[in-house]
This record gives sequence, C-alpha cells and structure tokens, in this order.
Amino acid sequence: MPFSKRRLRRSGARTNQSNNVVNSTWRKWIKLNICYRIASAVVIILMIIGCAFAGLKLGSGDNSRSVYKTTEMPGVHYEIARYSQHISEPTSVNYTDLGHIPPTSGHHWPRWAKCGFYEEELPDELVVHNMEHGNIVISYNLVKKEDLDSLKKSFSDVSLSKLWGVARFYSGIPEGQISLSTWGVTDSFTNVDPSRIQRFFQVYHGALGSEKVPCNAHPK
Repeated sequence: MPFSKRRLRRSGARTNQSNNVVNSTWRKWIKLNICYRIASAVVIILMIIGCAFAGLKLGSGDNSRSVYKTTEMPGVHYEIARYSQHISEPTSVNYTDLGHIPPTSGHHWPRWAKCGFYEEELPDELVVHNMEHGNIVISYNLVKKEDLDSLKKSFSDVSLSKLWGVARFYSGIPEGQISLSTWGVTDSFTNVDPSRIQRFFQVYHGALGSEKVPCNAHPK
C-alpha cells in the first residue's frame, strides 16, 4: 500500500479517536452539570425545610405564648345596643332586650360612678356610662365576708383599678357570682380569681367604648 494512503488512514483513526474523546468528555460534563444542579436543588429544599422547622420551634416557645395571651380576648362579647345615648337622671332603662346581665351598653345617665369599691348597689344607668368610657365594672353578689374581703384585696391589688375600676354589689346576678364588665363584654365566674381580674383590666382598660375617660375624672 502506498505511504500516503497509510498516513490518511492513520490520520483518520486519530481523528475518530479525538472525536470519541471529545464526545465522551462532553457527555461526562453534561452528567456532572446535571448532578450539580440536582444537588443544588436538594440543598435549597433542605434549607427551606430547616428554616420552616426552626420557625415552628420558635412558634411553640415563649413568643408564641405571649402573642396568644395578648390576642385572646377574655369574656363573652355582645352586640352593642342600637341606642346608647344620655337620658335624664333618674329615668330608668329596661335593659332586658339586651339578653344579658349586667348590661354592657344602652342608654345611660350623663353622670358616671367615681373609681372605687362600693358595697352598695349602684344603678345600671350609672355604671353603663362607665363602661362607655372604657372603665371596668365589677358586679358581685357575695354573701360571705371572707369572699368580699378577698375581692376587695384583689381589686386594690390591680393598680389600673385606681383609674379604670368600679366595683359594686349587684343583686341581679346569682349569689356567689362575680361579673367583670366593660363596653360590650362580660366575664362571669364564681370564686374570687385575682389573676382573671388582673387580666381583664390589662386587656380592656380604656380599650372599648366611644369615649376613653378614666373614672377618677369625675364630674363635679
């Protein structure tokens, strides 16, 4: 065979080998690139899952409980009476159409009760005005002296009661019951519960009602 033909065949063989090497290298690079992309996606997914898990752990800690405590609204919420205006004293108001006692809205007298703990029964028409001011009214029907003394102490221990609190005897509820009320809300229970009283004051003092007036700002 002539020399030139052998050279052409060898050259062609070398070219084919080079092409095979290039193709093989290209396929390996593509595979590596695909693997890299898959690994990157897996890492990103794991990071997202890790962040979500961390968020759940944080949510189950003290911060979550703190938010829960501040956003949970204690008591039963009632619709505000359609008419809640001043009427001349001593005109009485029939609050039975509200469907609950003590009343938490409706017509009321222009005057309101001064802050303090009262052992006498203050009229609804008087203290409903307190509720409109965002005051907290404690209505109680306690017959045992030790219960009354315990409620007095719980009331005085709440510093907010000096600006926003009125407590009165109230025969309209069953014996042994205590009702914490403000504009449109009442929380009723038996047995003196200082923490429950404290919490109601913290959540609602000056918060509800069309007017925000402390009960120590009493008209002359």
